[in-house]
Amino acid sequence: MVYFSGGKITIGSEDGLPNEAPVFQTRVSPFFIDKHPVTVEQFREFVKSTGYKTDAEKFGNSALFNFQIHKYELIDSVNWRYPLGKNASPASDNHPVTHVSWNDARAYASWAGKRLPTEVEWEYAARGGKNSPERYSWGPELADRDGKFFANVWQGTFPYRNTESDGYRFTSPVGEFGITSCGLSDMGGNVWEWCSDTYRLYEGNEQYFKVKDNLKTIRGGSFMCDSLVCHGYRVSARQYTSGETSNFHLGFRCAMDAPK
Repeated sequence: MVYFSGGKITIGSEDGLPNEAPVFQTRVSPFFIDKHPVTVEQFREFVKSTGYKTDAEKFGNSALFNFQIHKYELIDSVNWRYPLGKNASPASDNHPVTHVSWNDARAYASWAGKRLPTEVEWEYAARGGKNSPERYSWGPELADRDGKFFANVWQGTFPYRNTESDGYRFTSPVGEFGITSCGLSDMGGNVWEWCSDTYRLYEGNEQYFKVKDNLKTIRGGSFMCDSLVCHGYRVSARQYTSGETSNFHLGFRCAMDAPK
């Protein structure tokens, strides 16, 4: 895990999507956060130890994106072990675990003696623990001068064509695209990550939104994010989904309180 000493941080953006505004300042207590998303191997140890069954396993299905008809479908027998279905390869140990719901993520975190990060903690960590003006956790650009990508995201025109210029169509091994200056990886792209919070608009945002306890915040974007559609891998980007939801580009990492 990586330690952050906490302090005052500016959250949000006036240049992003409407739900990222207004910008505000808040104070964060010291905390630890996982260096990378929880992997398939780590989640397997949890399941072996506890016999836990995920929501997807209980439901008998989970969500995959059908690239032929350009929509999500619930597919039988898809779960964290077989993220693309029983006819595809099993999940790789060093990739982020997917097809895990908010409920599943919380169960794992509790077993590990940890918890899910708050949304503010997640953004604090993505900004490197400082009021960084950069759009991404690794800096201002998505790729370097040689065209090498800093994150696993969609390249091309979503959802019709993915050039896979970063080398991956789906998830990538954790840490594959390097670490930030504070020692974190995958703080943008690869998989969206569950946060502990019930989703709500920031105070002062006058859009209409009805808060529902079952809608939970997710952060970080994923390999499905196109900068022209959601650009979800920016440090201030935020989205939500229901707590029992699972799909092939949604995972999590854990956090833990630290002495003040």
